[in-house]
Amino acid sequence: MVFIDTHCHLDASVFDANRASVIAEATANNVQIMVIPAVHSSNFELVSQIAQQNPCCVHALGIHPMYVNQSSTEDLQVLTKLIESQIQTERPPVAIGEIGLDFFVEGFNKAKQEFFFVEQLKLAKQFELPVILHVRKSIDDILKHLRQHRLSGGIAHAFNGSLQQAEQFIELGFKLGFGGALTYSRALKIRELVRTLPLEAIVLETDAPDIPPAWLEKSEKNSPKQVVKIAEEIALLRRIPCSQVAEITTKNSMQILPKMAKLFTRPQALH
Repeated sequence: MVFIDTHCHLDASVFDANRASVIAEATANNVQIMVIPAVHSSNFELVSQIAQQNPCCVHALGIHPMYVNQSSTEDLQVLTKLIESQIQTERPPVAIGEIGLDFFVEGFNKAKQEFFFVEQLKLAKQFELPVILHVRKSIDDILKHLRQHRLSGGIAHAFNGSLQQAEQFIELGFKLGFGGALTYSRALKIRELVRTLPLEAIVLETDAPDIPPAWLEKSEKNSPKQVVKIAEEIALLRRIPCSQVAEITTKNSMQILPKMAKLFTRPQALH
């Protein structure tokens, strides 16, 4: 079985001391590909570097909505130039991300968030890249912008919306990312979505080191190897073999991130 973690922040400082062993543990557990999204211009180079140095890692470039207050239009120019310089290389960015809107944190600047979101949607269209979306408390607004800027698709990361909203994302060509949140018994809405949505619409993620699954002790860091147990949880909810979850979610990830698929042209050979 092959698993893909479509969203992990391996550049986070908590991994500085043992990043190589975290990646090695993941691959030893059949997590053969890890997608590392950027969040701010200050970590563009690091996520690019990690992807360059680790054949099992790929990266995305973008400015996270929670970092727009620390960003300027110059950061968008830096982003554009970096994508231009990497897009034709052997290890190009596989998506624009992590981008989106976040109306959860107190004191958010909606106008500035929407400006950065729209500008990055334009970049996704310009470079023909999918997007990795942050959608916390902002799904309807994000869907509105996606209808105005039709893209080749992407991933709605850490999805926790309604069934109707999920169906709208799927209709627009998006996959939905599910991770640690679904492992909590109280997360009834997310667990019901995971149980009933078409498996062809789902991709796996950890958001490591954030959103730890229910079984991790407080002292343990969330990491990409947890994708395997997250897949097992999905298999239990759907009453299907974990091998089926692995096979279909891997196929889904390859489909929605074509530049990643090109790097791993024979996913069936990943063992």
